[in-house]
Amino acid sequence: MSKEEKEKAMNKAKEIVTSYPVVVFSKTYCGYCQKVKRLLTQLGADFEVLELDEMRDGGEIQSALSKWTGQSTVPSVFIKGKHMGGCDSVMESNRKGKLVPLLIEADALGKISSKL
Repeated sequence: MSKEEKEKAMNKAKEIVTSYPVVVFSKTYCGYCQKVKRLLTQLGADFEVLELDEMRDGGEIQSALSKWTGQSTVPSVFIKGKHMGGCDSVMESNRKGKLVPLLIEADALGKISSKL
């Protein structure tokens, strides 16, 4: 991959992350990705999923994410532009009661009643 391609992939990844309150970089066949997407769906979160294995430049984006975050695996989850990590980090955050407040702060729980 050329320097220009790497830079283009990094810019695209950063643009995606800043364009949505919650972003999950995923692969369709990954069980850990499915677990995170299922949890976010159960919580009623609005989130954007990018299936890297279905994107023409998915490999380049995954490489850019690895360089940017230090995490080479999927899922790679971002909330309000901040890298949350992968499946274990997201599940732990939820277990500790920290995930829902982050989703609320990111305005990603529009489907849930404000009475909760």
